[in-house]
Amino acid sequence: MNRSFKRSIVWLLGAGLLAAGLVVAFWPQPVQVDMQTIARGPLMVTVSGTGQVKVEDVYTISAPVHGRLGRIEIHAGDKVFANDTVIAQIREADPAPLDARTRSRLEAAVKAAEAALALSRAERNKAKAELDFARTQLKRSQELAARGAVSQAALDRAEMEVHTFEAAHETAIANVSVRLAEVEQARAALMQPDDDRVLRERSTCCVEVRSPVSGQVLRVLQESEMVVEAGAPLLEIGAADKLEVVVDLLSTDAVKLASGARALIENWGRPGELEGRVSRIEPYAFTKVSALGVEEQRVNVRIEIDSGRALAQGLGHGYRVETRIVVADLADIVRVPISALFRDAGRWTVFVAKDGRAERRAVDIDHMNDEYAEVRDGLAPGETVIVYPSDRVTEGTRVTARE
Repeated sequence: MNRSFKRSIVWLLGAGLLAAGLVVAFWPQPVQVDMQTIARGPLMVTVSGTGQVKVEDVYTISAPVHGRLGRIEIHAGDKVFANDTVIAQIREADPAPLDARTRSRLEAAVKAAEAALALSRAERNKAKAELDFARTQLKRSQELAARGAVSQAALDRAEMEVHTFEAAHETAIANVSVRLAEVEQARAALMQPDDDRVLRERSTCCVEVRSPVSGQVLRVLQESEMVVEAGAPLLEIGAADKLEVVVDLLSTDAVKLASGARALIENWGRPGELEGRVSRIEPYAFTKVSALGVEEQRVNVRIEIDSGRALAQGLGHGYRVETRIVVADLADIVRVPISALFRDAGRWTVFVAKDGRAERRAVDIDHMNDEYAEVRDGLAPGETVIVYPSDRVTEGTRVTARE
């Protein structure tokens, strides 16, 4: 074997080793992935929302009349009793001060009313004189008729004149009463806060507002003395030992619930959870703008809670809580992490790690929460799925568990 032949053999062996090294270096390596084994377990599906603790029945007490409200001495938290506790007093409001032009106009109105009264009194006196004369004439006619000196027609005419002047006199008297009332009305318009009549009325008793129900004062809406209109809210009263939680949910979440559903109240300021039950789902939805400026249709859901325990823990009317209402509570189902699920052609799909390769598989999913989903078909306990699959994982990709 000559030297050139040996050299060729060496070059061939080197080239073969180099090619083998390149193949090994560039051979596709298995993709490292996170895996989780499918198993059976519990699954709780809930609808979450932020709510407020409220007294079940709140009564807003309003002013029954217009007037000056005295300072309300009752404070939030005080107990009141039905038809017994006086919660407010309302007196007649003082007249408003008058400017010079208004005062001059009202004084002129008083003088006009007094002049009209004087005229009506003169007319009353005239009617009285005419009536007295008519009665004298009737008496004279009756005496003459008894002697046959006047006819019956003349006597009848005298009687008619008496009746006519009597009516005129009564009309004049009524007109005087009307003019007197007009004078009083004109003078009343001139009354000022420091007038004797106003001071007397201010010192007398007033309209007392009593509590219509027994309970506790939740909020005093108007504490200071001021002039109020009829119907102005003064304070709110309720039975503080009857609490509930009101939470507004999206209408698409509310339709999943039913009366009597279990509810969990959490993140309310102390460790642990409070138990409750859905007592009512209101049938009317309202529009609410979210923090992102999106209009949403929301529904109030009322949750009945253990009022005694809530009060003992310090909860009260208007306090903020977070709730989770149970839609489904499954004890033993086949479940898959939602981090393994993705949509493919409109169906839920997972990658199953089988014999070191990724296998795409469609699955049927039912209930789902933030961690797991219930598998109805497509996976069995003991199989391994890839969680958080990256874009490097496709059908048939070699995979290995991440260390």
